[in-house]
Amino acid sequence: MTHTTHIGTGVRDVVVVGGGPAAHRLADSLHARDGGRTLRVTVVGEELHAPYDRVALSTRLADVATDLTLTPTSMWHEGSVRLLTGERVVAIDREARTATTSGGLVLPWDDLVLATGSSAPVPDLPGRAHARVYRTIDDVDALVAEVRDLSASHGRPARVVVAGGGLLGLEAAGGVANLGAHAAVVHSGGWLMSAQLDEGAGRALGRIISGQGIGLHLGARPSAVVVEDDAVVAVELTNGRRIECDLIVFAIGISPRDELARELGLDLGPRGGAAIDTSCATSAPGIWAIGEVASFEGRCTGLVAPANAMAEVVADRLLGGAAEFTSVDDATKLKLSGVDVASFGDALARTEQALEIVYADPARGLYQKLVVTSDAKTLLGGIFVGDATPYASLRPLLGTQLSSEPAAYLSASGMEAPAGDELPAAALVCACNNVTAGTIRDAVTGAHAAHDDGCTELGALKTCTRAGTQCGSCVPLVKKLLESELKKAGVTPSRALCEHFELSRQELFESVRVLELASFDEIIARLGTGRGCDVCKPVIGSILATQHGSYILDGGRGGLQDTNDRAMANMQKDGTYSVVPRIPAGEITPDKLAVIAQVAIDYGLYTKITGGQRIDLFGARLDQLPEIWRRLVDAGFESGQAYGKALRNVKSCVGSTWCRYGVQDSVAMAVQLELRYRGLRSPHKLKFGVSGCARECAEARGKDVGVIATDQGWNMYVGGNGGFQPAHAQLLASDLDDETLLRYIDRYIMYYVRTADRLQRTARWIEDIEGGLDHVRDVVVNDSLGLADELEQAMARHVDTYKDEWAATLADPERLRRFRSFVNAPNQPDPSIARVPDTRGQFRPATAEERERGDAVLVAGTTIPVRGADE
Repeated sequence: MTHTTHIGTGVRDVVVVGGGPAAHRLADSLHARDGGRTLRVTVVGEELHAPYDRVALSTRLADVATDLTLTPTSMWHEGSVRLLTGERVVAIDREARTATTSGGLVLPWDDLVLATGSSAPVPDLPGRAHARVYRTIDDVDALVAEVRDLSASHGRPARVVVAGGGLLGLEAAGGVANLGAHAAVVHSGGWLMSAQLDEGAGRALGRIISGQGIGLHLGARPSAVVVEDDAVVAVELTNGRRIECDLIVFAIGISPRDELARELGLDLGPRGGAAIDTSCATSAPGIWAIGEVASFEGRCTGLVAPANAMAEVVADRLLGGAAEFTSVDDATKLKLSGVDVASFGDALARTEQALEIVYADPARGLYQKLVVTSDAKTLLGGIFVGDATPYASLRPLLGTQLSSEPAAYLSASGMEAPAGDELPAAALVCACNNVTAGTIRDAVTGAHAAHDDGCTELGALKTCTRAGTQCGSCVPLVKKLLESELKKAGVTPSRALCEHFELSRQELFESVRVLELASFDEIIARLGTGRGCDVCKPVIGSILATQHGSYILDGGRGGLQDTNDRAMANMQKDGTYSVVPRIPAGEITPDKLAVIAQVAIDYGLYTKITGGQRIDLFGARLDQLPEIWRRLVDAGFESGQAYGKALRNVKSCVGSTWCRYGVQDSVAMAVQLELRYRGLRSPHKLKFGVSGCARECAEARGKDVGVIATDQGWNMYVGGNGGFQPAHAQLLASDLDDETLLRYIDRYIMYYVRTADRLQRTARWIEDIEGGLDHVRDVVVNDSLGLADELEQAMARHVDTYKDEWAATLADPERLRRFRSFVNAPNQPDPSIARVPDTRGQFRPATAEERERGDAVLVAGTTIPVRGADE
């Protein structure tokens, strides 16, 4: 291909039209590989925002303050790439090789890359002007504001209809439901996500979505938006139904933004988009297309992985390479709270004579399917609904032979999973960044050209390969590959806590205990090097607190803690703090409720019942924390330690005291457990649950320690976690009396505290410890290591020496000196804190836009005027 070089500089001009994720990946790749030596790159984006992560729009819907800006951003500031935001390319001259923007800029180009993305279509129907779409940050921010305004103006939750039951539609519906709106989905297919899921999976997904309170109207499309007095009042459907609503949002797919391609006379795909070949070149010399505007083999796709792959191909071609784009990876995973859905490969079994292995439990919303060749050996695709645990490890095996029968790979089958298939070098581990298993292995062993010594730590491996740096779903598999390669090389994977300590957390804990070390200075002098860091300091602070039971901020230990532990409160996004008094088992007297209510009124705090049966008070300034806690402590409350890696709460049902199904007093047991284990520092937070019968209303099997009543006593479950990698607790022992139950929990918790890694939840600890649950049971129940007395004594010392941290703070003027907004003005509150009233009668942090408009109430005193008072 012949290129024209401008101004005789020897540097070619590349103009990228569009400022989305594909443009970001192209700019980043060119910056890293060329750095401005041979290419001068200009990225023109019509949005005011720098390129951002459209995949994560649902998080913006949950919190409009979420920053979705794609990283790295260094190329925008280092000269080799220029970013123009708020500019739209309105004309391109192929002969003169110039691009003219809406602001009148004329940009010369030797190579032009179309990365204009797509738009969200709205069908031509009556009232369409009043419809909204879900495509950009501005769309999302406007949607949030409109839902809140409608709820306020109507005095009830807004009613929102989302047209489209695919990925975007379900994210939009889930997002507006979380805003408090009544959401409903209208979808033309007979089941949700009909483009990615078969009927069984779609029906299972429908049960989950319906269970979240979202209405479903399937097999129909909107035929008209009904508008009265310039406001939406209903949506009429093609099946004759009418849905009363206040707002309709269309998320029915994408339409490629191919206007410029058409004006340039480029060949187009059958459904629009600039047609490209395997080099991502269009039909015109010097013009390329990537991302959603590019039509490859007659198809445009809205997924991030192929867009990134196209960008890398064009970057390579612009620098003289011969990379090719050969296929579209259309694996999908739904990003909706409480919904686990994934599909990959030939999920709909279109391959001739393909076999489908299916495990389904419609009542639970569980559906798992593998698609394999007729001999049941080669993996062709899969679908997971309700439990997508196998997805991460199976997706890289696509197109390879499985070492075991297919059903063994499905977690719902109950069969023993295979030990692990050796991934072929070409297996795609990170689809977002097109990183194969071979690339990761080469990086670990040193075969990677940029790292001759190899990347032997996860952080370095992610940096040099890019695997796991975008959506993050492949990180567990990347870590397994790293450890596997190190073991093959005879290298034991490092368990060093950080650069200052070669010991693991477990080894450090035992060393501190045996040597009876009592301060950070003693510990680093005897066991480490240097001055410590933000990794080892909190770990040592936690170890000292566990072993000595003294005030966590005394003896120089205050500097070891992070912000939350130093303030003994969780910092919020606006710089204020939350206050969470302990309410054991969720049981509270009316008098204590009245104290909490009065504190919230007097300090203008946002109040919320937490999932752990406590009350969270948000919005306290640092200097207000002692005042608030003095009132709470005087009323008999103590710290709930929501800020600490410690016991958070013990959740319980009402048990036999009130419930006609209860067989044991779950409330009394839960109170006893919470008062026994409160304040104990551990590798990660701990949550308990106690249920008074097998109906499990306290969700005990989702907790680190779960206790479920039986006619004979208590069943003890361990290792349940929520969070990013949820896990069900497993039965450790059955039909225990009260005394035995407490002994077993003492042993279990102290053994976990001593042996777990830093920030390791109990579920992962049981998985990783040699022997797993059987080993833990032997230690706890059978005392196989002879540690039972020692573990029980350690817990007894904690119980005997426990003191409430806030009560201790209030009793010492020196400790109170920590709680000042400004060191040089101890009585001066922070004037930058601002609130706005929300539609539900509370105050929340003001957004930047609300501050600029003057909507915010500045908080300079000790109270905020309540609604209805003179302001």
